[in-house]
Parts: sequence; C-alpha cells; structure tokens
Amino acid sequence: MIDRYTRKEMGTLWTLENKFRVWLEVELAICEGWHAMQVIPTQDMENIRAKADFDLDRILKLEETTKHDVIAFLTAVEEKVGPSSRYIHLGCTSSDIVDTANAVLLTRAGQIILADLDVLLATLKSMAQQHAGQLCMGRTHGIHAEPTSFGLKLAGFYAEFHRHRIRWAEALENIRFGKISGAVGTYAQLEPELEKRALTILGLNVDPISTQVIQRDRYAQYFTSLALIAGGIERLCVELRHLQRTEVLEVEEGFGKGQKGSSAMPHKKNPISAENLTGLSRLVRTNAMAALENMALWHERDISHSSVERVIMPDSTILVNYMLQRLNGLLGTLRIIPENMQRNLMSSHGLFFSQRVLLALVDQGLERQKAYEMVQAVAMRCWQERTSFEEAIRSNKAIAALLQPEVLDQIFDLQYYLRHEQTIFSRVFTG
Repeated sequence: MIDRYTRKEMGTLWTLENKFRVWLEVELAICEGWHAMQVIPTQDMENIRAKADFDLDRILKLEETTKHDVIAFLTAVEEKVGPSSRYIHLGCTSSDIVDTANAVLLTRAGQIILADLDVLLATLKSMAQQHAGQLCMGRTHGIHAEPTSFGLKLAGFYAEFHRHRIRWAEALENIRFGKISGAVGTYAQLEPELEKRALTILGLNVDPISTQVIQRDRYAQYFTSLALIAGGIERLCVELRHLQRTEVLEVEEGFGKGQKGSSAMPHKKNPISAENLTGLSRLVRTNAMAALENMALWHERDISHSSVERVIMPDSTILVNYMLQRLNGLLGTLRIIPENMQRNLMSSHGLFFSQRVLLALVDQGLERQKAYEMVQAVAMRCWQERTSFEEAIRSNKAIAALLQPEVLDQIFDLQYYLRHEQTIFSRVFTG
C-alpha cells in the first residue's frame, strides 16, 4: 500500500485533505481487521467500505466546536456512513489513528527522499568518474596543502551521501511502526490480533510495546537523519561556494539567459543555490532538535509533542526533498574550470612539494627535524619572494648534495599525487 506513493509529490502528501485521507485508511484497516475477526457483520462492513468518506470543510466546521480534530473527523465520517459507523473507531484512542497515520505518511515521505538520494548519488558518481585525474589544489584551513583531484573531491561527497542513504534507510524502517493498542497500550478494549491485521493492511510493523503513543525515539532518529542529510548538503555547498570565489573560480553555478545577480552591480554572478541550501540546512537541524525534545513525555503520554510534529513532519520532509532536488540541479549545470584549477595549483610557487623534499632527505639519512628546518627555510623564502620552490631546491647546495637530479625529477612530478586515485575510487564505488 505504501509503495504506490513513492512518485507522489511531497507537497501533496502533506495537505490537510491527504492527512485525513490517511486517517480514513487507518480507520478502514481497523474495520477490516474487526470484520475478519467476525466483530463487524458483513453487511455493515460493506456499508462502511461503500460510504466511508468525509468533506474537509465539514471537518473544519465541526472542529470549531469540538476543539478536537479526531472527533471532528470521526463525526464527519459518521455522517456519511450512517448507523454502521458505530463500528468505526471501535475500542480505539485518538493516538491509535494519528500515530499509525504518521507512520504511513512519514514512510511515504521517506521513500520519496530515498529516491532523491539515489538520483544525487548517481550524479556524484558520474561527475567523480568524469573528473578523475583532474588535478586541483587541496586546501586545509583554506590554505594550499597538497594536490588532489576534483574527482577525488566528488568521490568523497559520494561516500558521505552513501552513508546518509544507509542511515536514512534505517530510519525509514524504524519509523514504519504503528500501534492500535488503546488508551495506555494494554489492549484493554482491543486485541493484539486486530492490531496485527490492520497494520499488515497498511504495510506497517507492530510496535512491540507502546503506551498511548509510539515512542518518540523513532521520530528522533528520523529527523536527526534528515538533519545529517542536510548537513551533508551544506558541506558540499560550502565547498562549492569557496570554489566560486573570484580569487579561486574553479567552478561556477549555471547562469541562465536573462538571469541577474545583483540589483546594483550588473557584473555579479553569485552562488545563490549553494547559499540558499546552506541556509535551509539550518532549519532542518533546528527541527531535529525539536524532535529530540519530544522524546520525554509525561507517563503514558501528554500532548506536548503534537503541535511540534504538525510543523516539523511536513516542513523537514518537504525541505529535504526540495534541497536534494535543487542540489542535483545545481550539480547538473555546474561549470567546471580546469584551467583555473591549474592556475591555482601553481599560484603558491610549488610549495606543496615541500613534504616530498622533506621525506626524500629523511630517506637519505638526515634527521627529520634537521630536514624539516632546511626545507622550511627554503619554502618561507620562496613565499616571501614569490619565487619557484622547485628552482630554489635545485639550486640549494646543501640539499642538492643529498638529492641527485633524477631524484628531484621524481619529487617534482605532479602525477605522483594521483598514484592511488584509482585505489580510492575502487574502495568508494565498488568496495
């Protein structure tokens, strides 16, 4: 029953109309369970199947008086069904319906997000493989470190989102639990058999033990998993934002015909998608904190969680669905600029070769600290004078006395930095 909703638009899933439709699915599943157990007569069950429906405006009108949405919903349905409605909601409490419906809705929303993750992973894998071997500068603290490849950068993000997918699939299975166990979870007016029958119809698992509600650690896992996905989106977007800075400009967001970057400066092309996604991730993380706060309820249940979930369930799932699709679109139109990667690579005068020289000196028997001081002295002078590190090393008599020209040729070979690239790719994409 749940699987047919995987292509449904996320926004439609969370409409008020659809929420009540899922409540009705739950009520009907319970009725089917009672009927199978010979509690509801066949004629009444047929009548319920044929007539169970509601009018949304009628529910909202009734709620103005009842101040209770479940009672308003049930009243609206009873008006449609007639006398047979006495079997609807038989032995149930409101949370039997609401929490079970939440499980259905969150599972359906989660499957949409799972599909979004699969699309993004395919995009990242394709881009990583396409840009394997494309040397670029690796940076730590924002400062040039040693070369890497743009393909390896993207492979790293692929690996992270693969972990997000694993976590999300686990959270999705953990939320796929309903409860039809009554006012405090004791089945006093219900039967465990009924619960099993109804939840099977709905494609849900039976919570082994519930109170009046499903325990909210399940929800906390779901929403913190969404927050982790949002954090991964932000990490990728922060990288893209840095790489788009004018002084770097190794990538650039797509810029459509007629698009404008600034109301004041006609030349501007800003990383607006990456910035928007960075901001939205903060909302998803905030909602995760609210889900964590919802775990501690009074005794068998209070209502403090309910108002929170009415906001965070649609908001977080809609946001992450939107964010994943927008990120995928951003990557699909991203302009990669290899010539700027090469320019930036050499803009620090080859200083990134310093560790290679250090290790070669150590290999020749020099004490590491002494070797470090020798190389650092050359590197700092090159940085201050903006001169070639390679030339300075080759002309340094003390170093040249220890390292032969053919050894230096190997040291200053850029391809050395990519010698294990395919090993890493193999671990990421086939490991």
